[in-house]
Amino acid sequence: MTAPVFLAEPADLALAEFTFGGSEGRHAAAVRRLRAGERLDLTDGAGAVAECVVLSADRDSLRVEVLRRYDVPAPRPRLVVVQGLPKGDRGELAVEMMTEAGADVIVPWAAARCVTQWKGERAAKSLARWRSTAREAGKQSRRFHLPEVLELATTAKVAELLSAAALGIVLHEEAASPLSTLRLPGDGDIVVVVGPEGGVSAEEIAAFHEAKAVPALLGPTVLRTSTAGVAAVAVLQTRTGRW
Repeated sequence: MTAPVFLAEPADLALAEFTFGGSEGRHAAAVRRLRAGERLDLTDGAGAVAECVVLSADRDSLRVEVLRRYDVPAPRPRLVVVQGLPKGDRGELAVEMMTEAGADVIVPWAAARCVTQWKGERAAKSLARWRSTAREAGKQSRRFHLPEVLELATTAKVAELLSAAALGIVLHEEAASPLSTLRLPGDGDIVVVVGPEGGVSAEEIAAFHEAKAVPALLGPTVLRTSTAGVAAVAVLQTRTGRW
């Protein structure tokens, strides 16, 4: 079994030996109950890794020794998923699964047909939950590059992302070309748009077409918006050779 992964401050990763405290150290000591002699990997979430061994354990911190340091390059091409806001807690489910599958950037999208609306205080709390979910799922799946969860995007902002991408894709049940057959770039951003439960509106399709996005069919069945993203990421991971 691989060593558990925790987030640490970049300055600590440069030390030969240090006390790993804070909320992450408390979790390692009190919840995971790591003890002297056990291994753990610490990362800054941006590719820097320190392989460590526990020297001693206190109630809410660990004394650790760094055995080896290295950097993990960011995978390419970069996979960006624009996620139409799902209903209820399915948004966090989508973020969790896409993080585990390897999405690099997740963009919440206020699509026209979204039942859920992020406004005011709810927007801030919902975004915080998505980011917390991505952080925890990244650690669970032993990722050294945590995904970035961007601010809530409008349709105009999504069109900008698609225009700047090496390849922009809109998942749509009426598309002629399957996602599995598209020609993919070796570098840059692949941006995939996942619509909400009500689908992508004709006006949004037109805006994305103007941004040179390609419509693609995910498969013969209709998936929930909360599972379409992870299915798309899995296809792209395999097709690009990242898996």
